[in-house]
Amino acid sequence: MKWLEALEPESEEGLEGIEAWLEGLGVAHDPQLVRVYRLHILQRFHDYATAEPPSHPAEAEAHARALLQRAHDDFVGSDARSQAALRIHRQAARGATAEVPVAHIGRGRVG
Repeated sequence: MKWLEALEPESEEGLEGIEAWLEGLGVAHDPQLVRVYRLHILQRFHDYATAEPPSHPAEAEAHARALLQRAHDDFVGSDARSQAALRIHRQAARGATAEVPVAHIGRGRVG
């Protein structure tokens, strides 16, 4: 996503963390919601940014702001399981389960 990388400042730190992106783009957000759904919001933003690049480079910042606002707002009044932003939740929604034999639980390998 070169278009998104172009928005990062040229400092060594860049934009690190969801809070930096939200503040850097001027996105209105609920700090408590961000603390709880940080990874989910970032994953949803990544999904939107990958699927919907801006139509023109000059629109990149406004487009990123809108996508990040949308990703944040997806979790307002909702929860992680309902939104299924992470793979684990999408698998659970499909009924996928993982089985781990009891012999594989522990510090060392059995056998």
